[in-house]
Order: sequence, then C-alpha cells, then structure tokens
Amino acid sequence: MRVVLAQPRGFCAGVERAIEIVERAIERFGPPVYVRHEIVHNRHVVEGLRAKGAVFVEELDEIPEGRFAIFSAHGVSKAVVQSAHDRGLNVIDATCPLVSKVHNEGTRYANQDRQVILIGHAGHPEVEGTMGQIPGGVLLISTAKDVETLEVEDPDKLAFVTQTTLSVDDTRSVIEALRARFPTIVGPDTKDICYATQNRQTAVRKLATEVDVILVVGAPNSSNSNRLKELAEELGVRSYLIEDATQLRDEWLNGVQAVGVTAGASAPDILVQDLVAKLKELRDVRLELLAGVEENVRFRLPPELADTPAAAQ
Repeated sequence: MRVVLAQPRGFCAGVERAIEIVERAIERFGPPVYVRHEIVHNRHVVEGLRAKGAVFVEELDEIPEGRFAIFSAHGVSKAVVQSAHDRGLNVIDATCPLVSKVHNEGTRYANQDRQVILIGHAGHPEVEGTMGQIPGGVLLISTAKDVETLEVEDPDKLAFVTQTTLSVDDTRSVIEALRARFPTIVGPDTKDICYATQNRQTAVRKLATEVDVILVVGAPNSSNSNRLKELAEELGVRSYLIEDATQLRDEWLNGVQAVGVTAGASAPDILVQDLVAKLKELRDVRLELLAGVEENVRFRLPPELADTPAAAQ
C-alpha cells in the first residue's frame, strides 16, 4: 500500500512561535506560567507544555495577581487585554501575527466609518478575539447564504475581513456574494487566509488525485484541520480526522491501494510519524513524499522573550 505524505503539513510559523513563547517564558521566569485557553488547538501540545510548567486556564480570574499570563495564538478581545492589566498580570501576547494583521485591518476599516463584516465561524476563539478587537461592533457571517439576510446600516460604507483558518474556496464564495449584493464593499479578497492554511489546502488538492483515502492528523476543535478533511471529501476522497494513531481503524484501509496523510497547522510531526508507524504495522507500506511548497516563514518573538538563549535564563 502506498502511503503519501502531504507537503507541507503540520506546524506553521504561528504555532511554532506560540509554543516557543510558552517554553521560553517558563525557562526565563520559572513555572508556573499561565496560558489563557489552549495555546494552540492540540491536546498533545498542551499536555507537553503542561508537563514543563504551563497552567492552562479558561478565564483570567483563575490567574494569581502578578503572575505571567500568555494569550493564545488565536488572539483575544480588547476587553480581555484590559482585564489582564486591571488584575496586574504580566501579559505576553502569543497571538499569531497573521491574526493581528486581521485585527489591524478591521480597525482601519472601522476608523474609516465602515461597518465591518467578519467571515468566520461563531464560537471559534479567533473569531471571538477579532470581534472584540474591532471598534463599533462586527457582523459575523459564515456562508454565502448568510449574505442574503444581512442587515447593514449603510450599504455604501461596508468592509469585510476573514478568519485566517477557513477554506479558501468557501471564503471566496462568501466574498463573491458580498460583492454581488454590496458592490462598493472593500476587503482583502482571500489574502487574510493565512499562507499555511492555503498551502495545506493546496497539498490536499494534489493528494486527492493520488490516493483513495486521506487521513488528517489534528484536533477535533481545530478549524484548519476540519477544513482539510472537508476539502478532501468535497474532492470525492474518503477522509478521516484523527487526533493520533490510536484512532486509526483497520477497516478504513480495506481495499485501499494508496493512503494520503496530512496534518493541521497545530499538529506536531511526531504524531504523523506515529501514524506512519501504525500503518506499517497493519500493511506492507511504500512511503512517498508529495512534492510541494517548502515553508521557511518565521515570526519574531515578543520583545520580552526575543534573543534570550536558554543558558542565560
């Protein structure tokens, strides 16, 4: 059985930065370091950081005054930032720079007296953070159908931004619907879909032409991982989202000549390697690597943690 690994897959620069922020904060300031919500959507990553001294909390009032508080890669609202300062917490912001870019774009549009529409999924931490960052209130939509019932203040003073981890195709259809109904609306096309999301979706498209089944390694609450699974299914390929190799079922491989493997942007590569090892236990495997983009993006760390070698901490 052929097992074809997608490229790229797994960690993106924003996730790597967020994890490094937590690790450096623990090394420099000592445990415990508190993190509001999961730093990224992956149980294995969270458990690994917890073992090193990170404490994950849902709300800021669970953090003792004067301690270090890290905001997750998904970003937070201005109200959360203010609450942290009011409690005297030492804040380290691990928000992905591409999410911060969306916050800045939305704020710029609001400052132009435009009503801002956010394309995203209700309840996702990134969406909640973005809605709480843009002044004047935000209208949230998820599908092109939502555009039909959208009630706006002035159809000539509108702008839109997007959640970074959506499907490029789905977002494009919503943008087209917005522009059809509101011809003067302004926004960034699909450029707010982050490079890592786009690259992983492009790889799945290529993978779908090569294999019979696609396995996506990622958390069930990971937006970008779910989009990879959905995209594979839209392309007519059976797909399963699994957290790790323990969730692989032998019957999924019956009659299968080729299996594609990819991973969401918050899934560490060790989980992919474990899955490949499990596949080798179950079948006679020929491993292949799909040709694809090699990512070399790296984001700067916050100034309080930058250029701080572990030996000097």
